[in-house]
Order: sequence, then C-alpha cells, then structure tokens
Amino acid sequence: MLRCGLDFGVKLDRERARRVGRELRRHEAMSRATNLLRRRDVSAQELDARLARAQVDPTTRAEVVSRLDELGVVDDNRFASRRAQVLAERGAGDELIRHDLSGRGITVEGIEAALSQLEPESARAARIVERRGSSPKTVRYLAGKGFSEDAIESALEGAVAEDAPPVVF
Repeated sequence: MLRCGLDFGVKLDRERARRVGRELRRHEAMSRATNLLRRRDVSAQELDARLARAQVDPTTRAEVVSRLDELGVVDDNRFASRRAQVLAERGAGDELIRHDLSGRGITVEGIEAALSQLEPESARAARIVERRGSSPKTVRYLAGKGFSEDAIESALEGAVAEDAPPVVF
C-alpha cells in the first residue's frame, strides 16, 4: 500500500482514499486476469473483453493487459501458434484458422506466422481424404473445414492417382 501513499501514522485523507480505491480496483482486475490465464491461454483482445464483462473500467483494463503483455504472460504470437496447431490437429484448413485467430484479435502478421509453422494445408487435406475417401461428401467436408480449393484438388488428385490401376507397357 506504499504505492497509495499509505504508511503507519499517515492520515487517510480524501486523495489517499481515492488512490487506495484505484489500487484495489487494479489489484482485483489483475487477480481476475491471472485467474483466467491460469486456466487457459488467451489473446490480449480476449483478456480485455473478459475484463470488460467483469465491469473493469477501460483505464484499468488497459493497464492490466499492458502489464501482463510486458511480462510475457499474454503473448498473442504464442497464443496464435498454439491455437493454430490445435485447430490443424482437429482437421481445420487455413481459412478456418485465419477466421478463428482474426476473431480473437490476432494481427494478420501473427496469423501468417502461425500458419507458416503448420504442416502444409494440402498434406492435411490429403490425410483427411485418405481417411474418408474421395467422394463429393468429403469435398463438402473439406470446404466446410476451411480448406482452399487448391488444397482440396491436390488431395483428390493424389487419391485418384493412388486408386488408378498400374500402367503396363
């Protein structure tokens, strides 16, 4: 409480009481943020939105998010990389991953950096085609999962080439 100007023998006047109140609100917001981050990683924008829902004032929210960012607790690039990996493992294409990360406040550069760390989209699509078969239903599935037309075509061409009978001369 030294930050508020409190010490033994110091009179608690109106200004010091206000400072104590601000410090208590900042401490409560920091506590809420760290409790959330203890459970799961979130982007800076998501953290700000969660604090807003908890009715933390904008100045305090900005201060808390900024401080946690400085400390490396909130790291949008790390979050984007991990989130992209999880979505790719669940069978998502690049477009779905872009949409998800964009909605979480990740910059275009951060999204592209996260995507560059993943296995190529065509390889992920080929694995799904191998598992599900090359049918119109699989094509719709891949399109719904955010795979590009090029990745779908590439995966289907590979499946058709494997299914073709060997050429005998």
